[in-house]
Amino acid sequence: MSFDANNFRDVDPGERVLMGPGPSDVPVRVLRAMSAPCIGHLDPVFLSIMDETQRLLRFLFQTENALTIPVSGTGSAGMETCFVNLVEPGDEVVVCVNGVFGTRMSDIVNRLGGKLIRVDAEWGKTIDPDAVRQAVKGKHPKVLAVVHAETSTGVCQPLGDLCTIAKESGALFLVDMVTSLAGMEVGLDRMGIDAAYSGTQKCISCPPGLSPISFSAAAMEALKNRKSPVASWYLDMSMVSSYWGADRKYHHTAPINMIYALREALRIIAEEGLEARFARHLLNHRALVAGIEAMGLSMLVAEGERLPMLNAIRIPEGADDLKVRKALLNDFGMEIGGGLGALAGKIWRVGLMGHTSRRRNVFLFLSALETILKAQAVDVRPVALEAASSIY
Repeated sequence: MSFDANNFRDVDPGERVLMGPGPSDVPVRVLRAMSAPCIGHLDPVFLSIMDETQRLLRFLFQTENALTIPVSGTGSAGMETCFVNLVEPGDEVVVCVNGVFGTRMSDIVNRLGGKLIRVDAEWGKTIDPDAVRQAVKGKHPKVLAVVHAETSTGVCQPLGDLCTIAKESGALFLVDMVTSLAGMEVGLDRMGIDAAYSGTQKCISCPPGLSPISFSAAAMEALKNRKSPVASWYLDMSMVSSYWGADRKYHHTAPINMIYALREALRIIAEEGLEARFARHLLNHRALVAGIEAMGLSMLVAEGERLPMLNAIRIPEGADDLKVRKALLNDFGMEIGGGLGALAGKIWRVGLMGHTSRRRNVFLFLSALETILKAQAVDVRPVALEAASSIY
């Protein structure tokens, strides 16, 4: 069989403005760090970089948890890490479901042989704490799990009441922070969260490939006291923690250059400061919503329950979902996301995450969307930019 390597061109996808549900735009500093020379995963220089990365992650999670590391895998690997280490066959596990990722949590619990106690809410709505209280009555759950920022709907779930319910029922409180970490307040220690996971490609603005996690002392105690081995060898934190801890016991070859990238992304976050970063995300969200509503469009999620970094916009009557997204990509170099599951064809998911969350991108998106909708004969009011400007 003949083979001509010249048929394969250099990788050059062109420039994009990533305003979908992830990944987000990556700063040049992060890409530059990622291109540094690859060295051994037990090299003293790399071990020092690992230590610095852990310190930066603790700053971001706002925790003193010893086990605060990036798992070698995407955010879904972080989800599986938390469940596979904390849940054994027969354990009662409460999972709050109001979107795709709560559903995914439930699937994992079932695969692990846990006794799933599922609490559902309508997609686009928050979970009712009273429904959770009712679900745990007379039960002894080991874990209560919830998605803080449901990427499929743009809903922000308040955590205070659920944390209280978890503590009162003797459960570990497990939180999905894939979309919220580095974009809004998620202080683990102050909020009483026992296990959390995220992803590098959202508000951290690093390429996808790592999943920051953090386990409290109570979560580590539960891991230590397991009656059965962790079902996943690769994600067994009783072994992986020895590689990231003082022992430096070999477990797997870490994705070295991705760790470089994460460390640099975390440095950028620390330089900006958490409060300033959270305020930036909220301001740009408010400007985007003002522009969308001034055009005559509406949001899926009620005000007060919306995420600042993931905006779910109802597709107006007469607009062609796929054609709008294709036009944004082909004509403006801009990516947004469509709806998932029951919301497919009903919403656009517009991300303002990390490096993407900038005034320039808000104005670019609003003007591009207005142009495209007018071309599809959708009735929109040409006042979006003025409305967004009023917020700034």
